[in-house]
Amino acid sequence: MRKIAVFTGNRAEYGLQYPIIKAIAAHPTLDYLLLVSGAHLDGDFGKTTAEIAKDGFKVHREIKIDMQDDTLLATAQAIGTGIINVSTALNELRPDILVVYADRFESFSAVIAATQMGIPTAHIEGGDITEGGALDDNVRHAMTKLAHLHFTTNEEAARRIITMGEESWRVINAGLPAIDLLSSGNYATPEELTECYKLDISKPIVLFTQHSVTTEFEAVEQQITPSLEALRLLAQEGIQIIVTYPNNDAGGKNIIDQINQWYSTGIENIQIHSSLGRHNYHGILHLTGHGSGCGVCVGNSSSGLKETPALGCPAVNIGSRQQGRLRAENVIDSEYDCSEILAAVRKSLYDDSFRSACKNCHNPYGTGNSGNIIAATLAEIELGPYLIQKKMTI
Repeated sequence: MRKIAVFTGNRAEYGLQYPIIKAIAAHPTLDYLLLVSGAHLDGDFGKTTAEIAKDGFKVHREIKIDMQDDTLLATAQAIGTGIINVSTALNELRPDILVVYADRFESFSAVIAATQMGIPTAHIEGGDITEGGALDDNVRHAMTKLAHLHFTTNEEAARRIITMGEESWRVINAGLPAIDLLSSGNYATPEELTECYKLDISKPIVLFTQHSVTTEFEAVEQQITPSLEALRLLAQEGIQIIVTYPNNDAGGKNIIDQINQWYSTGIENIQIHSSLGRHNYHGILHLTGHGSGCGVCVGNSSSGLKETPALGCPAVNIGSRQQGRLRAENVIDSEYDCSEILAAVRKSLYDDSFRSACKNCHNPYGTGNSGNIIAATLAEIELGPYLIQKKMTI
């Protein structure tokens, strides 16, 4: 049995990795080793290890990555502790391959540790571009150049990685793994959602998440304030607002403080959750898209661009964080401006022609089966010097 270690550092990343872990666990010649770290272990961000346990997966190592402050210095130091602690776990577990996802600083530390230890590393979702002021592009492309296998979510990303000098046989366009779940209907039903969140399906719903822009983390208060003011006005119109916490990038805790102060003023029709969990989050997107409800995904989460088109849900993307990322026709971009955000949300909720276009938009991130594609490749790829010793094609 080939041992495949999978590293996860936060809730959103885990939701995207779930189909991969499931496919590895089901494969007859693969065993998974789950390494859980970062915000999963932090109570301030929901301590989402409970979701992993609920999914029936065993956590083989909890890896502490110290994030002592809400700053870029703390992030840099966290990468250092991550390298140390991940390398210790890898040395104990001795996997044949390590799988990491996207562009998070926690995953960056895991890639550095594994590749310096000669462990073949598979990187999911490389080749994307955001250009939005976060450090995502720099980290993602650095992870690409360290990794030995590349599973992209779209053809543009695959071409970009090959243009970066990676050998074409190392690059597999598998599509977005989350689409596996969405295409199979693996999300909460309207009945589950109404019971859990006391929703009135006859009324519009706004699902809101706004993260820090890492290189502008000092400006998070100015960036979140217009959004919160728009949400307050929408709530006064009777629209149901569901707010989830941001991730643990520099500036994230400041956003949480702003959200909690805003909520403490006693605004009706608003609820706040540190994390909804993948099952409920996707359920709400479906309910407000292809489902019987009416709603919109608002903020600057990548899920607003990558996952909403598969469920026909409109998305309002605020600010620069996702600038440059591939998107479908269901996305409306807005600046950090209350009036502009309100106009975009109202168009998403009440413009029948736009909502119809959202339900029928082309999804550039594939149609499903990513987990099986990735698991099959991990099982069949030749291990040894051929995989480890990379060649530059340029």
